[in-house]
Amino acid sequence: MILLREIQERDLDSLERFAQIPGFINLSNDKDFLHEKILKSIASFSSSNDVHSDGKYIFVAEDIETRKILGTSMIAAQHGTVESPHFYFEVGSEEKFSDMISTGFIHGTLKLRYDMNGPSEIGGLVLDPAFRNSEARIGRQISFVRFLFLGLHRSRFKRKILAELLPPLNKKGQSPLWEAIGRRFTNMDYWEADQLCQKNKEFIFSLFPSGKIYTTFLPAEARNAIGKVGKETEPVLHMLKKIGFQYKNQVDPFDGGPHLWASVDDLYLLKKMVLGTFDPSLEVDSALPRESGIFCQVNQKPGEFRAIAAQVVFKEGSIYNQHPSGETVRAILGLKTGEPIVFMPYY
Repeated sequence: MILLREIQERDLDSLERFAQIPGFINLSNDKDFLHEKILKSIASFSSSNDVHSDGKYIFVAEDIETRKILGTSMIAAQHGTVESPHFYFEVGSEEKFSDMISTGFIHGTLKLRYDMNGPSEIGGLVLDPAFRNSEARIGRQISFVRFLFLGLHRSRFKRKILAELLPPLNKKGQSPLWEAIGRRFTNMDYWEADQLCQKNKEFIFSLFPSGKIYTTFLPAEARNAIGKVGKETEPVLHMLKKIGFQYKNQVDPFDGGPHLWASVDDLYLLKKMVLGTFDPSLEVDSALPRESGIFCQVNQKPGEFRAIAAQVVFKEGSIYNQHPSGETVRAILGLKTGEPIVFMPYY
C-alpha cells in the first residue's frame, strides 16, 4: 500500500537518490540544495497564509511496509515572478514568397518571451525506475495527488497552471536544442545552465538571443525536438491532455520541451471531486459502481497532508472505502466515522 504525503527532512536521502537517476532534470544533484527545497516545502505546508507566491509543495509516495520512497512530485504556487521570471520560446512561423521566381517557404521561428506574473506549476515528477510498470500505478498516484491538494487549497494557487515536459534527449543524454542554441550563447553544459537557472536567471536575459530565431538554420535533430516529448514522458503527456491541459505553442528555451497549460476551473479532476463523510460500516449494494481515485480528510493537522489511493462507493452523502485493506487505510489516515473526507477520481 502506498501513502501519499508531504515530504519530510528524513526523506533527503531518497530525494538525493532520485536526483541521480539519468535523464531526470527536475532535481539538482546537490544535497544542500535539495535540503533547502525540503525545508521550503515544509514551510509551505505549515503556512497559515493562503496567499504566498513562493510556496513550493513536494509530495512523496511511501511504501507503507518497507518505508521506502518510490516517487516524488511537486506543485509551485507561482512560476514566474519579478525576481525570477518564467522564460519560454514562443513557437511560430513566417511565410516568405518571391513573385519573381514564384517560390515561397514557410519558416519555423522561435522568440524568447518571459512572464513576471506567471501561473502555478506542476513538476518534479520522478518515479523509481523499478516501479514504473507496477500494478499499483504509483506514477499515477503521485502525479494526481497534486491536483487533490490543489482542489482542497485553491486560494494558495493561481487560476492558470503550467506543466513543463521533457523533450527527447540524444544518446549522450544531451538536449539537441540546447546544443544548437543554448551552448552557443552561454558556453555552458545543459545541466550546468539548468542548475544555475534554479538560483539566478540573469544570464538568460544577458546572453540569450533577443531576436527571432529561424529554425531552418538549426540541425534536423534540434528542429525535431521542438514541442516533442521523450518516450518515457509520453504517458504523462497523454494524462495531462486527458484531464484538460493543452499545448499552446510555447516550449522550454533550454531544451524545447512543450509547455502545457490549463485553467484550474476547467480541470476534469477538480470538477469530479466529491465531498462526503467517512462511514466504514455503510451497507452497500454490490451492484453499485466503484470508482478508483484518491481520498483524504478535508481537515488535516497543520503542516501535514496524507492521502491514499482506493476504490470507493458513494451512498447518501457518505463515502465507503472499498480498498481490500480498508482497516489499514483507516488506521494510516486516522479516519473517524462521520469525519469529512474528499474523493477525487482518476478519470
